Parts: sequence; structure tokens; C-alpha cells
Amino acid sequence: MRDLPGLPSRRGFLKASAATAAIAGIAVPAKAEQKPEPVALTEYKPICLKPSEWAFVMAAVARLIPSEGEGPGAIETRVPVFIDMQLAGDYGRAADWYMEGPHDAAASPLRGWQTPLTPLEVYQQAIPVFDEWCKVTHGKIFAELDAATQDKALTSLQKDEMKIRPDLREFFTILLGNTKEGYFADPMYGGNHGMQAWTYIGFPGARGSYREWVLKHNVKYPLGPVSISGERA
Repeated sequence: MRDLPGLPSRRGFLKASAATAAIAGIAVPAKAEQKPEPVALTEYKPICLKPSEWAFVMAAVARLIPSEGEGPGAIETRVPVFIDMQLAGDYGRAADWYMEGPHDAAASPLRGWQTPLTPLEVYQQAIPVFDEWCKVTHGKIFAELDAATQDKALTSLQKDEMKIRPDLREFFTILLGNTKEGYFADPMYGGNHGMQAWTYIGFPGARGSYREWVLKHNVKYPLGPVSISGERA
């Protein structure tokens, strides 16, 4: 990750996130067939994100986990596809969340979701507000800015220097969280293409048994990652 003020270094961010990522499942037999290569991101047709929203997500995640530097970036691991798929599903609709009021936008995040908006609605309403702020402040919408200015804009969003609406104040946190999830989730959910992120950090994925490795300390695990679908890196 580019060193935005208040954010960890890319290596620290990836290692720390991997340690807490909830990635679970049981691998199917080893002879499961490899999936065909998905269409390029430039040809991908978003399920629910509008063109302007897709352009923003593509540009934003590319700055949160850049392609340059060690390991794959968010674009190489198809994080935008993960976000689009999740927003199109139960997560985007907050289908299984308690969404009844009252809501207190000034309340601590520790008290839970404090907006009547679903995650998809937060994206839909926050992106045009942020794009308009970028246009007024930097002369262009976010996706059209150069990388350095995009980093500055994201930092302003993170620090709420633009004073975004209270019910949208968690947008940066949601965006960053979804980017991490898409980077480390099982490929069946759309991101972590080719298990590149797992390979980078040495995570074995959804292997079903480690009994023979329990007593082998300080020995590098020699097998590559396996997805829930049985796909192998």
C-alpha cells in the first residue's frame, strides 16, 4: 500500500491483515478442474456498479494496494470484481443485518452500523459526493486524477477533511475493509485471482489436513494454496 498518512506500510498492512483475515472452507478432491481464465477487467461487465462507480472503485483500490512494489496489487487480484459481486449480494443489501433505527451518526463505531443506508447505498451516495469534491478541489473526478493526487484525495477522505455527510462518514473504512477482503478472500468470491495474495504471504488456503505438520516447527510449508473449489495455485 502506498504510505498514506495514518495507514501502515504495504508489507505491514498485508501481513497484519492476513493474520486476522477470516478465510475458511474445506478443499474438494485434488483433481478438481481449473477454472477458465476470466475476462479482463477492461471487458468485465459489473453486476450492480454503474460505470462511474466502477471507474471509482477501479482507481481507488489501485491506490490502496498498488501494482508497483512487492507482491500483486488489487488490480492483478481482481479486487474490483469482488467488491462488485459483494455489493450485488446479501452484503450490499445488508440482508441479514439489524437495520432498524434509531441511528446516531455521531455514535462510536463500536456501537455498530449507525446509518439507515446499506453498504451498496453508501457506495452509491458517497462516490458522487467524493467525485464532486475532487472536481472542486483538484479539478477532476477521482478516477481522472494522477496517482499522487489520488493518494492525497484518499487521505482527505480518510481524515474526513472534506466533511462528508455524517451518514457516509464510514465510507473510507468500508472501502478499505472491502479492498482487504477482496485481496485475501477465497477466489470463489471474485478476488484474489489465482490465489496470488495467498502465494505472496505463504498462506496455504483451504487445505483440509495439517496433521503431519503439527510438530514441524520453523519449517517452511512446501505446498501451495488451495481454494475452497479445489483450484490450486
